Amino acid sequence: MSARKLTRDDILPMEEFMKIRADKRRELLAIKQNRRVPIGPFATFYFENRDTMWWQIHEMLRIERGGEEQIADELSAYNPLIPDGRELVATLMFEIDDPVRRERELGRLGGVEETVQLAFLDEVIHARAEEDVDRTNAEGKASSVQFLHFPFNDEQIAKFRSMEGEVQLRITHPAYHHIAVLSEAIRRELARDLDG
Repeated sequence: MSARKLTRDDILPMEEFMKIRADKRRELLAIKQNRRVPIGPFATFYFENRDTMWWQIHEMLRIERGGEEQIADELSAYNPLIPDGRELVATLMFEIDDPVRRERELGRLGGVEETVQLAFLDEVIHARAEEDVDRTNAEGKASSVQFLHFPFNDEQIAKFRSMEGEVQLRITHPAYHHIAVLSEAIRRELARDLDG
């Protein structure tokens, strides 16, 4: 198992977590600031790392109160979203408050998880959807939450870390075609997820 992955030893007893929760939340907000990329009118990418998944597991344990029996399931669910040094991992969320509009928009976005790319210099990295469940149902409706991996090879890691040129995050779906350019601060933060 990669040293990046979380183990049972990383999980605090709930009473200990609650004592540090407010401070950890502030720390996490600072970390997330340069890991969040809005794209278009209602999509946002949240690039995950070990810290964000540590927090997510503890929050799930706090909310669901499943105790020791829940921990293995949470580790199993969230460890795959920790970058392994050769990828970036993002949660893509379609955030639409109005339920009628949300239903309509997601109904038009079937297969959106297959249309996401990172482009920089002469490289285009196509996202690969997490394979735990289908993120587009049989009726062609997309899930409002998508888990995406961007696999890199050694050359792509070196180019990304060089800080040369711009990095574009793209969704090329016919019903949602948008591009966001990553700021230098975001790119520098994400480069920390890549070995090299």
